[in-house]
Amino acid sequence: MARIVVIGGSLGGLLVANMLWRAGHDVHVLEKASASLDGRGAGIVTHKPLMAALVRCGLAVDASLGETLGVGVKERVVLGKDGAVIAQADMAQILTSWSRLYALLYSAFESALDSARYLQGAAVSHVSQSNAGVTVQLDDGRVFEADLAIASDGIRSVVRAQYMPEVQAQYAGYVAWRGVCDESVLSQRTLGSVFDTFGFGLPPGEQLIGYPVAGAGNAIARGQRRYNYVWYRPASEAVLKDLMTDADGHYFPHGISPNKVAWQHVAKARQAARELLAPQFAEMLEKTAQPFLQPIYDCASPQIAFGRVALMGDAAFVARPHVGMGVTKAAEDACALTDCIATHGATPAALQAFEQKRLTPCMAVVERARMLGAYMQAGNQTLARDARTVMLQTAIDLSGEHQTKRAESAEFSV
Repeated sequence: MARIVVIGGSLGGLLVANMLWRAGHDVHVLEKASASLDGRGAGIVTHKPLMAALVRCGLAVDASLGETLGVGVKERVVLGKDGAVIAQADMAQILTSWSRLYALLYSAFESALDSARYLQGAAVSHVSQSNAGVTVQLDDGRVFEADLAIASDGIRSVVRAQYMPEVQAQYAGYVAWRGVCDESVLSQRTLGSVFDTFGFGLPPGEQLIGYPVAGAGNAIARGQRRYNYVWYRPASEAVLKDLMTDADGHYFPHGISPNKVAWQHVAKARQAARELLAPQFAEMLEKTAQPFLQPIYDCASPQIAFGRVALMGDAAFVARPHVGMGVTKAAEDACALTDCIATHGATPAALQAFEQKRLTPCMAVVERARMLGAYMQAGNQTLARDARTVMLQTAIDLSGEHQTKRAESAEFSV
């Protein structure tokens, strides 16, 4: 039995922690947030590799998966500015939410182990290692000794900054306005035309996607769900700085909380929605109490194994959201780590094997996401994409042969 410390207790950290514990290892999870993470995030597109990973985490995946995990849709539609459907495709998918997936994974880990194995308020300051093991130092002076340390501490990873300080998240040139709107407040037109679909709106140089997710309390009954939307809009560095400044003039360079987004920016976004988007989507923005703002970044580390320390998930690679692979990528990382440790033991050789398995596919995800998002970058408005192409290539499951063929058959226009 190996001693393994997982740095970061979000979805990636819980995925690998559950798998490693079930493989017989002594696992501790260190999460810097002191409050519960439940309720963070918004929608998540599921793919087959994620489903397989959830089984390895001890979750039951059966015929009732749709009811257990989230909301199922059967088709995709693109709405024109007048609200009419201009493209449609049959494509069944299950859409879940960050909150729901976190609750399931946390419950699986908590029920398997005593709560002392998942520590909150545990901010890591430094990691050191020797031939015998690794030492994880916390800001408050606590120390954890282990055979391996797995860093799943996100886009601004403390561990990546220590081992690869030259690798920084790069702003992609556009932002996302996000929100979830209650099903119960929407008009019959919106409910009937787009709510039960994976929907798209495509103003020139922009993109909106949306889909139904569970509502408050993870309710999935009709009338109690929500519609999760993400609206990508170009924004220069100067515009981004303005957007990340609240109504009192305080600038938040690393991300602005929903309640700090200036009301003037929210008002402008709602006005732009009325002018550019289908009425159905404009209605959602109007009826969302607190739309929030997310700058789009990507990041790729050329190395993810450092002796007895490894990076995974967003600590290693951050892909723009258009591939819908963030959590699935972390799940594949967790599977690969667990398998490599099973083969090589809790040794540097295991983490080196993990790196060899994951560098190429993770870089491919980042590059694909860059291709899908290039036409939305500030200054790239000479690029154009056909509506059907966007619909068929966004957030698809490339693990399925039919999906791969469908994506390859779509045309790209410049």
